[in-house]
Amino acid sequence: MTTTAPTPGVAVLRAEARLFRREPGNLFWVMGFPPLLLVILGSIPSFRKVDDGLGGLRLIDVYVPVLVLVALIMTGLQAMPPIITGYRERGILRRMSATPVRPSALLTAQVGLNGAAGVVSALVCMAIGRLAFDVRLPHQAFGYALALLLTAAAALALGALVSALARTARIATAIGTAVFFPSLFSAGLWLPVQAMPKVLHHIVILTPFGAAARALDQASAGDWPAWSHLGVLAAWTVVLSAAATRWFRWE
Repeated sequence: MTTTAPTPGVAVLRAEARLFRREPGNLFWVMGFPPLLLVILGSIPSFRKVDDGLGGLRLIDVYVPVLVLVALIMTGLQAMPPIITGYRERGILRRMSATPVRPSALLTAQVGLNGAAGVVSALVCMAIGRLAFDVRLPHQAFGYALALLLTAAAALALGALVSALARTARIATAIGTAVFFPSLFSAGLWLPVQAMPKVLHHIVILTPFGAAARALDQASAGDWPAWSHLGVLAAWTVVLSAAATRWFRWE
């Protein structure tokens, strides 16, 4: 009885999945930290009280979409770039280019694994919000799913650009951290986007994660996300992906 050997791309995906599971630090920050932060915030009594300034919502209702964004931002900026730049720094991508396994297969595997981890973390946050704090699930499920996928694509495209610009894993971590905190601000971690002053609000919703925050909020309330917010997400994904492709180097 003969068995068919997996294709090089599948073999790389399996190998990267095993390595991904062996990185407890990455697993915690991507899949553990956002749900843990949600539990901590939800345990604060004031976060469970209705706030008239938020349209009758509670702070915990507002922060579930924010923590969903944190999971995706963490994936794109903190988890993926150091791994890819580390492969380049150690010459792994250069050596792979001389084998039947193309470096692009490794990049595809990394994007897929990190994207899946980010989405799973986001879904865990939603489940905890519903089961532990009675946060309503999105009333516009299809619009929420579309906004979530576009946000994941934008986060990974931003991470790919960081990977393209950084020559070493240490530099990738530094650049990712420098972009990480402004991204959290635009997502509404310190101040919900809908509660920002008018001028700041108009500026923030032109950023990928500001637009994502508003799109997720609208879908959660039962409305279809504004096409302007979805368009901002799609435009950023295209621009960031093109820039990453333009400047990426295998060695």
